[in-house]
Amino acid sequence: MLCRVAESLFWMSRYLERAENQARFIDVTLNIALGYRGSEEVLWSSLLHAGGDAENFKKHYDETTRENVIRYLLFDRQNMNSVANCLAAARENARAIRENLTTPYWESINRFYLRVRQAASQASQIMIQPHPFLEQIKRSAHQTSGVAAATSPRGEGWNFSSIGCLLERADKTSRILDVKYFILLPNPSHVGSQVDVVQWAALLESTSALQTYRRAYGRIQPANVVDFLILNSSFPRSLRFCVREAESCLRAISGTAAHNFSNPAEQMLGQMSSQLNYARASDIVANGLHQFVDDFQTRLNSVGLAVSETFFQVVTPPQRMSQKQSMSRM
Repeated sequence: MLCRVAESLFWMSRYLERAENQARFIDVTLNIALGYRGSEEVLWSSLLHAGGDAENFKKHYDETTRENVIRYLLFDRQNMNSVANCLAAARENARAIRENLTTPYWESINRFYLRVRQAASQASQIMIQPHPFLEQIKRSAHQTSGVAAATSPRGEGWNFSSIGCLLERADKTSRILDVKYFILLPNPSHVGSQVDVVQWAALLESTSALQTYRRAYGRIQPANVVDFLILNSSFPRSLRFCVREAESCLRAISGTAAHNFSNPAEQMLGQMSSQLNYARASDIVANGLHQFVDDFQTRLNSVGLAVSETFFQVVTPPQRMSQKQSMSRM
């Protein structure tokens, strides 16, 4: 597979996943706001900080209000991570490799993009009641991923696309956990209260995990939520699941056997997978959830960079360079 095709598939999937997760970010914050008694600015600032958008937001908006933050995360063209920009980037990557995508998959991506572009012209109305539009984004994302799963062959392209999706999903699940950390930080007295339970429930709902969690654990307890979203081996949005599956896709591409590695990305993912396999939620909470999430995000960024350097950057082979040199000497 050509490097440019693999790279476009990787980033196309990342952007699609990022668009959906931005909607999830906003949705969980709106749900938490229903029972939140603190400052509105603190609440919405927590969302910007967890997503790494606070500094750029302040360059374009004077006040951190509900409407400004939602508009910035959904439609602002000056925010490269807005839903509108993510879908534009995903569509552009898909258009560049259209011959490598099935027709239903391309059409689904294109419809998703056009739907959000049309909604941007009605942004003021959406700000009044954003829930229906956020649900529409999530449904469109699920439809697109469903079409991909039903029509795409399971070859190298599928694996590169899956790696992009899984890395992005793991990153965003960790950031949703960080939203909870930032919200609780100014109100430590809420820990263990009914407000705390409502917030954890909203967080689980934002990852489509509430029903599955209740089947596994019943009552909502912070340590169990951490265990479910970080260490569960079968929930598709848990950090452990995403890292393990990304490693599996990477090995399928390189042909490397388990417990070995042939490139830095495989080494990093193998180390992260081993750590998550033997971690305990009680230790993560005791040592600091925020510290764990921060370290995880840093390592995940390193994995993404390693994947790019290993598979997407075309470097002139050393033997070819030496042959040119020897020929010039002749």
